[in-house]
Amino acid sequence: MNRYSLLIVLPLFGFQAVSATSSAPILIPAEEARQPWVFQMTPFIWAAGIKGRMSPFQRGETVEINQSFSEVLRNLNLGSFTNLWARNGRIVFSGNIMYADGTDRKTYNNLPAFQVPGITGVIPQGTHINGRADTTQFMTTMMGGYRIMDTENYTLDILGGLRYWYMRNNVRVTATHPSIGEHRVSYGEKFWWIDPLIGARLFAPVTENISFMSEIDAGGLGIGSDYTWSLLSTVNYSFANSLTASAGYKAFKVNYNRQGHVHDVLQYGPVLGLTWSF
Repeated sequence: MNRYSLLIVLPLFGFQAVSATSSAPILIPAEEARQPWVFQMTPFIWAAGIKGRMSPFQRGETVEINQSFSEVLRNLNLGSFTNLWARNGRIVFSGNIMYADGTDRKTYNNLPAFQVPGITGVIPQGTHINGRADTTQFMTTMMGGYRIMDTENYTLDILGGLRYWYMRNNVRVTATHPSIGEHRVSYGEKFWWIDPLIGARLFAPVTENISFMSEIDAGGLGIGSDYTWSLLSTVNYSFANSLTASAGYKAFKVNYNRQGHVHDVLQYGPVLGLTWSF
């Protein structure tokens, strides 16, 4: 049975210019240290295509996936994507929360033999299968860091933190073949992991209202996933005192292969966000 599809939408970070104009790259003036916190909240979308390989259940068949955003979107039931950003002087924090729920329904004929949890033995070749896969995915990233460069031309932040993944899969299968009759089974499972991360964020004003931002992080190191990385670049336009619109491109890779679970995917595509600063 083929793998369900998901729309996976990942964080847009800090689109509003919140940098100070001090030219000192290291020392923190006392008046800067006493600054109030500045916060940002960014609801966003990521029109991501996806390719890679996944397993629909633990130690199940691993299948290849290569889908455009429109194909992924057809299977999305619900998605919620929000980024939070905070800064006080040179101390910075970022967080994001992603929730996605999707369903994939497939029908196959003349399949090769394979094993489905809940059905004893191997399904013979030529079996007719109706399958439905429901998935829930939750991901959150929390990072903190320090602004090592703060000038009139750009700011540079160094970040470190954790990314938490939670996956829940429910598979319902009806298998029909003359030698086994009709079998209906349901199977569910869940798994999670945590990836350590390091990252950096560059912000550069171009004009009074237009700016550029680029952010990268990487981690995993075999502690959670084998490896993961993320790259985001946006052009931002401030059209009000507290509102900034952003457009850009994001690519995200994660390779998780533990205890029979395989989630080795690359997501890539344009991003759109709207940041409220307060």
